Amino acid sequence: MTEHEKHTEEKIFEAATEVFEEKGFSAARMQDISQKAGINKALLHYYYRTKEQLFNAVFEMLAKKLFNRFSPIFEENLSLDEKIKYFLREHISFLQKNPRLPSFILYEINQNPERIKRLIDNLALVSSMQKLMEMHKAELKEYDIDEKNLPQVMTSIVSLSVFPFAAKGILSSIFDKLGYDFNTYIEERKDFAGEFVIKAIKKGK
Repeated sequence: MTEHEKHTEEKIFEAATEVFEEKGFSAARMQDISQKAGINKALLHYYYRTKEQLFNAVFEMLAKKLFNRFSPIFEENLSLDEKIKYFLREHISFLQKNPRLPSFILYEINQNPERIKRLIDNLALVSSMQKLMEMHKAELKEYDIDEKNLPQVMTSIVSLSVFPFAAKGILSSIFDKLGYDFNTYIEERKDFAGEFVIKAIKKGK
């Protein structure tokens, strides 16, 4: 791929991400994406023949970016506590750059759960979680976390970073009345969320 082709594909990805997040898969049009990318529709179809093919590529690209940030989680030299803090800090930082992503994913899950399920299945999340459980078997046992309650712990951790962005409109309105800045709240949450989880699981020992 030439530099020009790479630049064109980057423009397509950026434009497609914005359009899909703004309108959802069903309402998004290839024409919208080509216009936002500043290219003609024929060129867009040269790179991606269908809207679904482009949607899948964008989803996988975002997932790859996210998981690349989480690679240290699978290193042996970090404790479980350090990994929880790292995950929440990096996840919140990622969502700062992609603030509409949680609402977009939730909307698409409701609109077409099978499409999102297929895409998520390709990420091998289950095997990744099993690897982490094996790496931190002793720590998880100490915190009374096992396969039965792990889903509760996992969804609680993820919700701490996802919910503020999914509910930004409501939270911003409330915070404004309290004289509290939403962006300041997000910056503080990068450390607060990790400490909160660790205190919670240690308290439950």
